[in-house]
Amino acid sequence: MPAKKKSRRLRLFVIAFVVLLVGGIGYGSYWSVSTVRASFPETTGSLKLKGLTSPVDVERDGNGIPQIYADTSEDLFRAQGFVQAQDRFYEMDVRRHLTAGRLSEMFGSGQVETDAFLRTLGWRDIAQKEYDTKLDATTKKYLQAYSDGVNAYLKDHSGASLSVEYAALSFSNDYKPEQWTPVDSVAWLKAMAWDLRGNMQEEIDRALMASRLDSSQIEQLYPGYPYQRHQPIVDGGKLDPITKKYTPAGVGGTPIAASAMNSQLSGLSEIIDRMPNLLGPSGNGIGSNSWVVSGKYTTTGKPMLANDPHLAPQMPSLWYQMGLHCRSVGTACPFDVAGYTFSGMPGVVIGHNQNIAWGMTNLGADVTDLYLEKVTAGSYLYDGRQVPFAVHKEIIKVAGGDDREIVVRSTNNGPVISDRADELLKVGETAPVQDAAPDRSGGYAVALRWTALDPGKSMDAVFEINKAQDFTQFRAAAADFEVPSQNLIYADKQGNIGYQAPGKIPVRTKGDGRYPAPGWDSRYRWDSYIPFKSMPYEENPARGYIVTANQAVVDESKYSPMLTKDWGYGARSQRINDLIASKIKDGGKVSMDDMQSMQSDSSSEIAKLLVPYLLKVDVKDSYVRDAQQLLEGWDFNQDADSAAAAYFNAVWRNTLKLAFGNKLPKELRPEDQCLRVPAVDQSGPVDDLNGKSETVNECGEREADQAQPDGGDRWFEVVRKILPDETNAWWTMSPTAFFDKTSAPSAHTTRDQLLRQAMQDARYELTAKLGKDIDTWSWGRLHKLELKNQTLGTGGPAVVKWLLNRGPWQLGGGEAAVNATGWNAAGGYDVVWVPSMRMIVNLDDFDKSRWINLTGASGHAYNAHYSDQTALWAKGELLPWVFSRPKVDGATDDKMALTP
Repeated sequence: MPAKKKSRRLRLFVIAFVVLLVGGIGYGSYWSVSTVRASFPETTGSLKLKGLTSPVDVERDGNGIPQIYADTSEDLFRAQGFVQAQDRFYEMDVRRHLTAGRLSEMFGSGQVETDAFLRTLGWRDIAQKEYDTKLDATTKKYLQAYSDGVNAYLKDHSGASLSVEYAALSFSNDYKPEQWTPVDSVAWLKAMAWDLRGNMQEEIDRALMASRLDSSQIEQLYPGYPYQRHQPIVDGGKLDPITKKYTPAGVGGTPIAASAMNSQLSGLSEIIDRMPNLLGPSGNGIGSNSWVVSGKYTTTGKPMLANDPHLAPQMPSLWYQMGLHCRSVGTACPFDVAGYTFSGMPGVVIGHNQNIAWGMTNLGADVTDLYLEKVTAGSYLYDGRQVPFAVHKEIIKVAGGDDREIVVRSTNNGPVISDRADELLKVGETAPVQDAAPDRSGGYAVALRWTALDPGKSMDAVFEINKAQDFTQFRAAAADFEVPSQNLIYADKQGNIGYQAPGKIPVRTKGDGRYPAPGWDSRYRWDSYIPFKSMPYEENPARGYIVTANQAVVDESKYSPMLTKDWGYGARSQRINDLIASKIKDGGKVSMDDMQSMQSDSSSEIAKLLVPYLLKVDVKDSYVRDAQQLLEGWDFNQDADSAAAAYFNAVWRNTLKLAFGNKLPKELRPEDQCLRVPAVDQSGPVDDLNGKSETVNECGEREADQAQPDGGDRWFEVVRKILPDETNAWWTMSPTAFFDKTSAPSAHTTRDQLLRQAMQDARYELTAKLGKDIDTWSWGRLHKLELKNQTLGTGGPAVVKWLLNRGPWQLGGGEAAVNATGWNAAGGYDVVWVPSMRMIVNLDDFDKSRWINLTGASGHAYNAHYSDQTALWAKGELLPWVFSRPKVDGATDDKMALTP
């Protein structure tokens, strides 16, 4: 064995051995136990915090959730920084390295490609510009106070005393955290905006489809929003539309060759797939729920507001629960707020203050456009002339390796993101070519125009929303919430409810953002942005409730300009609308328990549509018929113990595979960041029923080597439209027959033949996964959640994953259900996004509100609050959420005083 390989194996062995000791599993060693506990924060007694003007109280309840009480705003945020660093600094540190494109400094050369892409986007540089030129002076004071609190904690903690992950990292590199800065906090909003960026993946996918499908076929796979069945958020509310019109451009509406697009976009799609999704997988299906019910229809006579954002499951949870209270609320100290915060950022993102409550879901506005650029080695074409690139170099420092230099090029449309496709091969080089981009043949490159690449004031908006006392002040604060564009719902103690769509959303004079645009034609540049006064909003609608769950904001026939053409399709939102309408029918009232029950609703909308067709299929095979009978009398609820739910979802997955998978370009095959190796067992390669070899990934799912639909509610609509047509071309299982329009009708498989095959394939698939006896099947056995540390828990040795990760949990719910434990039909049944938290705010009595987090308050493995909320969360249960000082005092288990 080469000496280099021996050395590497020895180092991994040493790391693994040390981590075993750190985990406290080595015969009760004093060193191991003390190392684990070294990072646990002090939560009682008294600690000095430099910079405070007066003492601050930090009261933690039985779940370790802190409530902070201070006399000044700066003291409040200084304490918030200190406390969040106590519980979550490693998470904060990873986030700032992500947003700055500096992950390689912590984790080595494997992160160079990610860092290069993020440096090309320039998140950190934009955050710096926001801080320098856009943010209010008061906001800067709050950010600096928060940073001072974080740094006060860092002053006395390092290595294992900071977090057990640093103990592990210290054996592979000499990394030591830097001081926290205000820009580190601001930059996190860029990561939030990236994962909630809208339709960029759909824009890429449609362009790639053009290599194999014609325009009508592509449009069939992207049907229009079903306004007649799924009501938009704003229905007859306040609209102040602008008159600017856009000129749509279809597949053939721009002079861009499909081959030129494919050579660029397929590589770009792979880069984006490999990007860390800290908030959630992008694409159709991901989203959130929120709704508010007027006191007219509640048991308390005051509004109730619910929210559960759907994001990527991770350990610890993205959210950190907290209360921030000025002892005396007034001009000098205006905050009395509690809710969900981001570790690393001051203020509360979602929650309530002493008078109002608010929630958020992703609006999904189209705020990104891809531009295909005609380029030479040093310039790009624009309106008939060659314009030199704006060029600068970036140095990526690599732990345990040499620095890497990259060149970032930008056009007047934005950074050239396609340069990163060959980053590891030509890092830092500009290829000496005549007519081609340095990383691509054909003389084309792809640039990104994105609202988040312009400095904004979203950080100002966070503090202003925290202070708002009525709907007028709330809307004024929302005007600065430019990126990411969110649906904001509102309620107050006076009984008012409302909705506001904020965000910086472009107005296009030509093109509709559905396909990449020609960067060389100035007519396709953004014309302006929609004025805030023209953004949709509602106040106290006559229907008495407002639902936002990523559906269309407003009927496009009633509003101009375009917000997007790629809404979620409204399966969740309409289910919530229907549940509320059913509850208040004939004078009924909605209770807190009703709100909680709605959050746990697992009804499958696609099952209601498809099951009647499945039950009519004549199945001869008794083995398959036994499974088909599971669907008879099923109530369509996807409970964790439901065998019918397990079988139906397997049938749905196989239906999509048979009907669409072999007709889509192979470039659309999604990547899941899992390592694929040959699928083998003791007898050799594993084959599917058709004898085609597959691969198996590290996540445990076998994959056919073809593109497959993800199964989101867009596919609900696609299938809905073709179901009545038994001989629709999509039902054929033969790609040759599908693409050859002259084929005889007999070459086309009918709907029922395909559904019969899907039921058979699902039966054999679940037999392999769950056993032959259908009485032992359950949806939860397929639909599992594992919570993973986002760095060492996904890419470290097995023993490190064992130390940091938790699970699995068997879950109910499903794709596009209100209880949105989402799964990707292209990759298997494991849970890939979740309700990352749940809250219900009682505007009659805040002390009767309820909340839950996905994991717990602590980011320290083996701390009592590392995952103490997960079991409750999995069952749909909520914790009491007290707010008033007497109730907080009564619920306090640990109290600490921070003193000057």
